[in-house]
Amino acid sequence: MRQQAAAAQAQLRASEFLQSAARASLIAAVAAAYVNLQADEALLSITQDTVRSREESRQLVIGRLKAGAASTLDLAQADALLQSARAALAQVQRQKALDESTLLLLIGRPLPADLPMGSGQGLQGLLQEPARAPGSGDARALNGLAVLQAGLPSEVLVQRPDIGAAEAQLRAAQANVEAARRAYFPRISLTASYGQASKELSALFAGGTWVWGVAPQLLAPIFDAGRLRAGVQQAQAAQQAALAQYEKAVQVAFKETSDALASQSLLAEQLQALRLQQQAESQRVALSQARWRLGASAYTEVLDAQRSLYAAQTAVVQAAALALINQASLYKALGGGAL
Repeated sequence: MRQQAAAAQAQLRASEFLQSAARASLIAAVAAAYVNLQADEALLSITQDTVRSREESRQLVIGRLKAGAASTLDLAQADALLQSARAALAQVQRQKALDESTLLLLIGRPLPADLPMGSGQGLQGLLQEPARAPGSGDARALNGLAVLQAGLPSEVLVQRPDIGAAEAQLRAAQANVEAARRAYFPRISLTASYGQASKELSALFAGGTWVWGVAPQLLAPIFDAGRLRAGVQQAQAAQQAALAQYEKAVQVAFKETSDALASQSLLAEQLQALRLQQQAESQRVALSQARWRLGASAYTEVLDAQRSLYAAQTAVVQAAALALINQASLYKALGGGAL
């Protein structure tokens, strides 16, 4: 009975760990959904600015066309670029609605009215941080990203709920093996006074055969030996399965942590490079527009620069969002601790 009680207690503990694992997964999912919504807000602002800028460019082309300084081809190209921006705006608005719906589903309630979409924290903190040239600082030390201390021991992964659950299942399986083994044997006294065989034991094999006069409650365990033997084998198989599940949980824990840590560094470097590209593309737009106004270049140069700038701005937002979402993955990989 003690083994069965211990197995039940271990099973209960495993259920509690699984509940904690589900909670950590939900927190990470909500964080990722919130970051996606922040990214949508940032992209919406960028795309709206892009639409306004291209409308202004189109008006400028119309004015130059009337003055004979531009061609109808320039106007057609400006129109195409403007419509492309408007299509992108509609797409961003649609994605924002979808991501907001996802977040609502996860939290199960309306979004707070004071939800800080444009604060200096999180995504906006990353986007507002100035770009640094290579070699001017550690690219991983980005505003809004947690940095783990060096030498973090792998034992921190023991606090992962899935590992805790696997350990509890392993303890439950071991207790079940012991309980099944105990149930396998008839519960009779083997010896009497002075170490002699007990009457119950002698009665079972009197004359070398079963004695029908033995009480049914004594014979039942013996006749049921096949079922009990199968119960032991089943418990042993469950123990092996629990051990395999524990080994798998450990492997998953180390893989998820390794992936998240590797991604943290590489995403930070990618974000820094994209910031520098965005800075260069912004300068390129300004220079190409100045050259076109002076008649030193074709309008296609301006269009190409504007397209590249919008792509770079979008890539920066996406990389910043991925860096933050990876933080949520790292939180989950570490079992909700160490960050």
